[in-house]
Amino acid sequence: MLRQQNPNEAYRRVDFDARVNGAGPADLVHLCYEHLVAALGTAIHADRINDNGLRSRSLTRALTAITALQLGVSGENSMADALNHLYAAARRTVLDCSLSFDSRQIGTLRKDFEEIGRALQGG
Repeated sequence: MLRQQNPNEAYRRVDFDARVNGAGPADLVHLCYEHLVAALGTAIHADRINDNGLRSRSLTRALTAITALQLGVSGENSMADALNHLYAAARRTVLDCSLSFDSRQIGTLRKDFEEIGRALQGG
């Protein structure tokens, strides 16, 4: 039996796949930041409307983005250490909020990554 898929989810997946194909490393990092920020925003929205399934899926997408960012860190310098620390703290926050959701913590995390993403884009 075919799995039913939400049209919005299908569109998001097609958009993601199209953007990944041919993207350079910097583009991929920015894409991960975008998806992390969007997933955290959706989790906050889902919590407001009491949609536990959507909140759970959104937190899972956020963890996936964080994992991709962590896997992309290379080198053994202070920048790599700082990024690893940042991503580990973000992972802990998301995991903690998957057990006991705190929209303020998720909102702060979202804002932080939104600001970093903007800085990476040069604006």
